[in-house]
Amino acid sequence: MTRRRPCPPAPGPLEGYAARFDDLFGVLAQRRGFREYLAGLLAPRDRNKTLTALAGAEPVAGAGHPAVQRLQFFLSESRWDPEQVNARRLELLRTDPATAPHGGGVLVIDDSGDRKDGAKTAHVGHQWLGRYGKTDNGVVTVTTVWADERVYYPVHAVPYTPARHFAKGKGDPAFRTKLAIGADLAVRAQAAGFAFRAVAADSAYGDQDGFRGELAEAGLPFVMALKPRRGTWAYGADAHTPVDAARALAWDGPDDPGDWQAVTRAFRDGHTETWWAADAALGWWGPDGARRLVVATADPGTLPDKATWYLVTNLPRPGGPREPDSPHPAASLAEITRIYGIRHWTEQSYKQVKDQLGWADFQVRSDIAIRRHQALVTCAFSFCWAAWFADHLAQQRDAATRPEPGRGERGRARRRSAAGAILAAGATGGARLAFPLDRAAALVAGMVQGAPAPAAASTDRIPASRPRPAPLHPELTNYR
Repeated sequence: MTRRRPCPPAPGPLEGYAARFDDLFGVLAQRRGFREYLAGLLAPRDRNKTLTALAGAEPVAGAGHPAVQRLQFFLSESRWDPEQVNARRLELLRTDPATAPHGGGVLVIDDSGDRKDGAKTAHVGHQWLGRYGKTDNGVVTVTTVWADERVYYPVHAVPYTPARHFAKGKGDPAFRTKLAIGADLAVRAQAAGFAFRAVAADSAYGDQDGFRGELAEAGLPFVMALKPRRGTWAYGADAHTPVDAARALAWDGPDDPGDWQAVTRAFRDGHTETWWAADAALGWWGPDGARRLVVATADPGTLPDKATWYLVTNLPRPGGPREPDSPHPAASLAEITRIYGIRHWTEQSYKQVKDQLGWADFQVRSDIAIRRHQALVTCAFSFCWAAWFADHLAQQRDAATRPEPGRGERGRARRRSAAGAILAAGATGGARLAFPLDRAAALVAGMVQGAPAPAAASTDRIPASRPRPAPLHPELTNYR
């Protein structure tokens, strides 16, 4: 068997991460393309991360540049499986103690829509794009994200294909709704070894009886939002909407909370707030029913729209009659509030990081190319965590072995190296959420002005009018 030719290394710590995927790529060009693509995604965002930007070429005139054409072939024509790449990424996350999933985490189901023009692109259609709050032409992708109070990362992503792409429309056997895709992804995440306390989703999923039924049938616990005025059958004098059920709860102020219990919400910046939560009754739902309606709010007296959650869950009440026979551990009001709170802030943070990594910047049309781009973005996302934790642990080890002030040789404290500040700028310490994007930006700080990875393009081919790539910082090249 012919020995594999060595691949030009990626910048700094990225090489160690990329090398773990090498056996999934059969030829040198694929291994090189993988490194170049990730390096381009992680570089500072000076413009949309199209293929020309990833290769460090001019936006339009550089489309024919050999480096751009290599990436185009790697993304659209080369033979490699994005599902295998994603499976390897998940394996690395599971086996790393810093990111390994555990039973206290939350699996967040969501979908994100991105504007795309034209009608020839796979999955494109005139549909609701939640991030823009309107119906427009675009591509919607259903995603699952695993998260706890400390870390979050994507698990699976599947583009939704509108009915117009199928010969028989919604009646076509191959057509799947976003709800069906989301339920399938939750089952896949569990099968892939990602433990979680519950599945969490917003009201677009929580309001759907069929979706909740699919999760329950699959044996999955859930905590999902409901719209405040989602109508439910009830007797005339009873509550008919979640907000009606909340208003029926007794409340006479913090000193006499009645049906409400104080719960503490912890935010990622470290501060805490006191909220109030209660079990409410709505139709067949109640504290001891198969479905519980939990209301969490900052003010039970006014139920402010932006600070009140109406949640449905199949987790039993502690001490209730359903607890002994339930397949899921009981959940207190504080626990249910915690679960949905993780979904609430993770959704926004995840979208911000995806935007910085160029999630919606693809300019390809085929289904396989879109799925490959998304798989590569999630690899870049996961690398940020791997690199951040590697440096964070190294700093902790250095701190443990560093002499106390005044205890060093000749009685003076040793100066701390500046490398930590270069490689971990913006990192958040402690048990709160870290910011992996800042870590990635620091790791590729030497790749300024959209400079490509070393193997992406020869500097001899870059026009004289274009700034030459800045040399990589020594802290990065020392990793080779």
